[in-house]
Amino acid sequence: MTVPATADRILRAARALFERGGAQKVSMRRIAEAVGVTPMAIYRHFPNREALLQRISDDSFQEISRHWSARNDGGDVIARLRATQQIYLDYALAHPHLFDHAFSMRRDQARRFPEDFRARRSPTLNVVADVVIEAQHAGRLRAGDPWDIAMTMWAHTHGLIVLYRAGRFSYGEREFRDFYQASLDRLLEGIQA
Repeated sequence: MTVPATADRILRAARALFERGGAQKVSMRRIAEAVGVTPMAIYRHFPNREALLQRISDDSFQEISRHWSARNDGGDVIARLRATQQIYLDYALAHPHLFDHAFSMRRDQARRFPEDFRARRSPTLNVVADVVIEAQHAGRLRAGDPWDIAMTMWAHTHGLIVLYRAGRFSYGEREFRDFYQASLDRLLEGIQA
């Protein structure tokens, strides 16, 4: 068994700190203690804390994209579109600090709609837009700009998740999941052909 490279160990330690307490808990000193290196050694692998946090966010986008892509083959195209939004909810509830940093915090490097998305720079929304396009070609969704439709779906599901996490629902998680699915079904019914 090989020992993970120092950069990988740094990333794992930073992500563990992030998962436990959010970005404010990620410090070079804490990471160094967890990895067994000096804080200055981290800078050989990452130029600064912000670059490390950006890498964690980028990795989380890729993680969601991999989950979506894995469930994106075969089967009913509307069920697959619904599944992308279910994975988004599952990720948000399982990894709240990563979700907030990746999708809810203002970041200079964040992708901007519409140009970055239409240029396929979003590993997550690319998957949703591709399923939207497939559903349109199959005659299952109304005609329209697939990127606008994908963004509408994202805004809908993201908004519900943010409201739930902010305590705006009196539901427990199971009840919220049921509401979320019903709301998503209403949205999908509205855009189906």
